Amino acid sequence: MGVVVSRRNAEPVSKPRFPIWGCVALLLSFGIAACNGANLAGRGGPVQLREPDYDQYGPFGFDRYGRTNPNRTRVALLLPLTGPGSEIGPAMLNAAQMALFDASDDSFELIPRDTGGTPHGAADAASAAIAEGAQLILGPLFGSSVPEVRAVAQSAGLNVVAFTNDRTVAGGNVLIMGFVPAGQVEQIVQYSITQGLYRFAALAPDTAYGGTVVEAMQEVTETYGVTLERIQFYDPAAADVSTTVEQIAEPGLFGTVPYDAILVAESGLQLRAISAMLPYYEVTDVQLLGTGVWDGPDLGIEPAMVGGWFAAPQPELRSDFEARYQSTFNAPPLRLATLAYDAVALAVALNRMPDGPGYDMDTLTSTSGFAGMDGVFRFGEDGVVDRALAILEVQPEGPVVRVPAATSFVLAGS
Repeated sequence: MGVVVSRRNAEPVSKPRFPIWGCVALLLSFGIAACNGANLAGRGGPVQLREPDYDQYGPFGFDRYGRTNPNRTRVALLLPLTGPGSEIGPAMLNAAQMALFDASDDSFELIPRDTGGTPHGAADAASAAIAEGAQLILGPLFGSSVPEVRAVAQSAGLNVVAFTNDRTVAGGNVLIMGFVPAGQVEQIVQYSITQGLYRFAALAPDTAYGGTVVEAMQEVTETYGVTLERIQFYDPAAADVSTTVEQIAEPGLFGTVPYDAILVAESGLQLRAISAMLPYYEVTDVQLLGTGVWDGPDLGIEPAMVGGWFAAPQPELRSDFEARYQSTFNAPPLRLATLAYDAVALAVALNRMPDGPGYDMDTLTSTSGFAGMDGVFRFGEDGVVDRALAILEVQPEGPVVRVPAATSFVLAGS
């Protein structure tokens, strides 16, 4: 059966633990790594950090004690501390400071700079950090800012580890470490096939994210020799998506929907609303699937969501980080905060390489990878992050692990 694609009046919108080289371990300020990789998680217990002052980073940033020293290895951290994204940037800076206290020593210095949430601001921030001696750039957050930062960094011969999940900006001197949906789609479809599900459907918002998820579904189903029977897009701004759900629920030739599983690329209230409509339109005995945007504690309050599967980092891997963050800053961390923690901890670890900071692309793209708060990850030759994810199931008390994430890429079979 061919693929049925429908769009309804929607406009697209833009939208470490340490390296492992065989059994060569890195000696850390808080322990020694085993030969299968060292732990980026810090020592237990709350870390008492000073509250950041976003206007006073001195001319050379700060080390783990807030001191500056022009002789240390300096790494830039570009975040939106004002303007668009300023609801995210400060939390990521908090997490970066936690990584400094957990993993750093006097040889390393972080240079945080505010991008203002714009491409021009990100380029200016990168230029300022490079003028102050930065040897690696962490950030920016938004994919739209990466091209300008790439150009500035390239002219200085530096590499960039950006926090975006937009794979179209990866490559050359840019690595991206955001939670890329394509890898999540591949792992949840692959798992579904092992459970005897071979016919799929996709329901997604007509946005850049939704388009990315559907494109990944098309590629993955073709790769694994299974079928994507229906694709349905909906307007993300619509107050009522019942017509869209009714369309994807339309029975096939035999009086039932022609798919065994449906991936819903949505989150929060909209996801719960859609899942509740599916049984109303007699979409039953169909497995609900999702991506990492399902990664939250409250989906199970909607009965129709219970039993749904999705691929995401294993939650307990970051539980200690979340508890320490809460204790230090009196607020829970935003979900993206672990990206900043892992990026800074990675930079600190690579600063301890025998021949100097390992910020070259060969070291950054080690095929053995790194392991951090969200599990093991590595950067491919295309600059896109590859993560070992868990398969989780929605339950009333929160997601539970059906298949744990691999702890190394050797164990993952690649």
